[in-house]
Amino acid sequence: MNDTVMMKDIPISERPREKMIKEGAERLSTQELIAVLLRSGTKSDSVLQLAQRVLYHYDGLKRLKEATAEELQLINGIGKAKALELNAALELGRRIYTYQEEERYIIRTPEDASNYVMEDMRFLAQEHFVVLCLNTKNQVIHRQTLFIGSLNASIVHPRELFKEALRRTAASVICLHNHPSGDPSPSSEDIEVTKRLIECGRILGIEVLDHVIIGDREYISLKEKGYI
Repeated sequence: MNDTVMMKDIPISERPREKMIKEGAERLSTQELIAVLLRSGTKSDSVLQLAQRVLYHYDGLKRLKEATAEELQLINGIGKAKALELNAALELGRRIYTYQEEERYIIRTPEDASNYVMEDMRFLAQEHFVVLCLNTKNQVIHRQTLFIGSLNASIVHPRELFKEALRRTAASVICLHNHPSGDPSPSSEDIEVTKRLIECGRILGIEVLDHVIIGDREYISLKEKGYI
């Protein structure tokens, strides 16, 4: 009896892949999860039987998590491809378990925002419009350059800015752009664009905390100066 016939004997709703699609990975047993990774069995064993053999060989997950690809191939029915796939999954799980998120930069003042980008932006030959997406703790979760060129209402469209903020699940944003002249004094266009973005942010529930203009080793916060 081949593997295909044996799998047909199992109700569709109980087959590992179909069960995972319908109920989610968390509903699968360890044996079933390994079966999904193995994908197929052998001529004499179904994929579920092969998965059970893997668990039995290693006496459960405790020893399996340390298995190498070479060791896995010692199990009857586990070739190089299956061994590498299992080993990759085990290594990925190990990395997720030990992963520590890097400490995120916190912005409490306009100076903090300026310091975050100053050395990257003060020598740029063209204007770059940057958005910093922040979480509820005012930590930077993403930085994105949205536009390059002279700032005007037609280029800086709220749709692009807030699409990025929504994608990152940002609680708030800070806008920044540089003045290649080195003088961070805001133009009337800078102020007009910022007010437009703030209004759109209110509608979407994402606060635009500030718009900081970067010059050569100096900056101006439109909020701090009372422009917005």
